[in-house]
Amino acid sequence: MITEHALLPVIAGLEADFEAPFARTQSIISARPGFLGLTLSRSLERPGTCLLPVDWETLADHVVGFRGSPEYAQWSRLPHRFHAPFPEAGHLEPVASAAAGQACAAHLGTLEP
Repeated sequence: MITEHALLPVIAGLEADFEAPFARTQSIISARPGFLGLTLSRSLERPGTCLLPVDWETLADHVVGFRGSPEYAQWSRLPHRFHAPFPEAGHLEPVASAAAGQACAAHLGTLEP
């Protein structure tokens, strides 16, 4: 699994207007092979900034499969008009994880609680 992450700067005053078309784009991306899920979160400290992590089975599912598809043009056309500057995105792979009540399992071993 990989996670695409993007910080989305929303133009001041258009925050609510951004969320409606974003909701419509979810059906576009969720139908793509390799899509695992996404979460859109608004910053409490900077309400004009949202975080969008999108989980994919592989990097190719996102970069080749989705970005290379006709659906990507439709996906990007809807919410991107609300951004200034254009969002920066990148890809992450897990190296450690933890759940409530569990110690963090590091990439090179297990941490003691």
